[in-house]
Amino acid sequence: MAFDDLLSDPVVQKYLHELVGPEGMMVAAAPPDGEVTDEELAEELDLELKTVRRTLFILYENDLASYRRLRDEDSGWLTYLWTFHYDNIPENLEEQMYHLLEALEERLEYERTHEFYLSEVSSIRFEFGEAMELGFECPNSGTALEPMDNDRLVNAIEERIDDLRDELNVNTDT
Repeated sequence: MAFDDLLSDPVVQKYLHELVGPEGMMVAAAPPDGEVTDEELAEELDLELKTVRRTLFILYENDLASYRRLRDEDSGWLTYLWTFHYDNIPENLEEQMYHLLEALEERLEYERTHEFYLSEVSSIRFEFGEAMELGFECPNSGTALEPMDNDRLVNAIEERIDDLRDELNVNTDT
């Protein structure tokens, strides 16, 4: 998939924005063809060099950029030539979706296996053991803690898990 196609995808834009933040988006959204130095990018985009370098290293840590070093034989200075690898974005997003699926499955198990009590005045939720230690009284408001029905939350988590499994084509017969 070409850079332009990837960068026009709102999911990819959000992913890059989450990685590099608003300042780094100018760098992330303008990947050059071929190799480029951080100084060239900073000048071309009219950004501070530290912003460009920070963004490049974040992209590097996420396998979206690589570099090669050249040493100037006269001065001994190192020059880093950067190349962008946005073809790794779909794989990175899929990996994040698997992590999200795992986290949601753990949360679902937690929600199903615990009993909760709620302070409606303070909007604080307590597990049964905590509520019992507090004498079923909210420490903030002094009001009684009421049993909480978390069926809506459980259903929402189940729906999100089903959506992710469909998207990832994950077998649900576990």
